[in-house]
Amino acid sequence: MPAMTEPKLIAGNANQRLAQAISRRISMHRGMSTDLVHARVERFNDQEIFVEVYDNVRGEDMFIIQPTSNPANDNLMELLIMADALRRSSAARITAVIPYFGYARQDRRTKARTPISAKLVANLIAVAGVERVLTLDLHAAQIQGFFDMPVDNLYASPIFSLDIRHHFRGRMDNLMVVSPDVGGVGRARELAKRINAPLAIVDKRREKAGEVAEMTVIGDVTGKTCIIVDDICDTAGTLCKAAEHLIQAGATEVHSYITHGVLSGPAVERIENSVMKSLVITDSIEASDKVTACSNIRIVPTAPMFAQAILNTWNGTSVSSLFDDDTLVPIYEGLYPRV
Repeated sequence: MPAMTEPKLIAGNANQRLAQAISRRISMHRGMSTDLVHARVERFNDQEIFVEVYDNVRGEDMFIIQPTSNPANDNLMELLIMADALRRSSAARITAVIPYFGYARQDRRTKARTPISAKLVANLIAVAGVERVLTLDLHAAQIQGFFDMPVDNLYASPIFSLDIRHHFRGRMDNLMVVSPDVGGVGRARELAKRINAPLAIVDKRREKAGEVAEMTVIGDVTGKTCIIVDDICDTAGTLCKAAEHLIQAGATEVHSYITHGVLSGPAVERIENSVMKSLVITDSIEASDKVTACSNIRIVPTAPMFAQAILNTWNGTSVSSLFDDDTLVPIYEGLYPRV
């Protein structure tokens, strides 16, 4: 049964462009304005975060749009304080829309005396008053179990498959999807099934975090246009090395599709100078000027999918329907007219 309240959006400072795009898409779908709630999210001189919500939110279905990207701690605190402000303002329900879930790479204890920070963050979000989480491509699917509340984890692979079928039209038979490590095989296999392409793996061995000692290509990539698929690209060192190994193994071209473009440190320079023809990322993290200026980085929008997911959540209808092409193609029709 449709909710009687209106969906209301509020955004922190982490990705205002995405929040505005989601607001415009929802307005278009509903045929009426759904603007962001008027609020201020600012810092005192000592960097304490302060939130004041100007609009009345009593009894409303609230959606906080806030990725916890760099600076992760500041953006996380903004999310928590916004949730607390809305809860104390008598909002009926609070959903945290977290396009990029920071701390997701700390989802287990890899050695003695280390934290499981993703679980700690889940606890903080729950205590702040959030009742539902909507996110995109969690680094580890089991993080959904860290929450004692509904978590809808959307996937970028349906969007990527639309983009690939559009940009590689006429060359689909020569594509090969590549996982940059064994742990990402499931994600790569999902995309490979969607575009009906074979799968290869770049097996890597790390000496320590951030440094790759050895790589081995598993599968015959000779003469293939390779598409590397992963969820996070941070410093791009592993990604660029994987592209080099694929070219050395006989691939003719290498392109990459990465959900979350963290792109810290020397990442952009590495990508500019790499053998990769292109890197495609989503707008889950607001792109810096260096990223947008890079000629071989392209950004695909997630706002159409997030807007529909928010409307489905508000209406009490299926969010998982967005995983199907029949549902996703119409909302991306303007971008990919003939997929």
